Amino acid sequence: MKKQVILSQNDIENKIERIAFQILETFNEEELVLAGISKNGYILATLLAEKCSKISDVSIILCEITINKRNPNFAIQTSLPISEYQNKNIVLVDDVLNTGSTLIYGVKHFLEAPVKKIKTAVLV
Repeated sequence: MKKQVILSQNDIENKIERIAFQILETFNEEELVLAGISKNGYILATLLAEKCSKISDVSIILCEITINKRNPNFAIQTSLPISEYQNKNIVLVDDVLNTGSTLIYGVKHFLEAPVKKIKTAVLV
């Protein structure tokens, strides 16, 4: 079976740069939490953090979120304690959007802690 390429490497780099600019335009703050859903979402969050750091002085805090995608009602784990993202602006990052349920459970987790603003970013 032939593998279908959705985005070329160049397309991905261009989209990451555009998303980084959009994030920085949306949040006019000195500090921002990029929370990537484990594995590919976290890799994308790391790439976005690098790009944001190159084009802005905003302090980026990276957080990895582990969600059981087969049973998202199980406890969600984060690489940061709640005190690290409480009352801050958060961008929840994932690589692909299919049904949206993973993002919904991720947003629900962060809304249980008081946050300033939460947005989502998805590559595909």
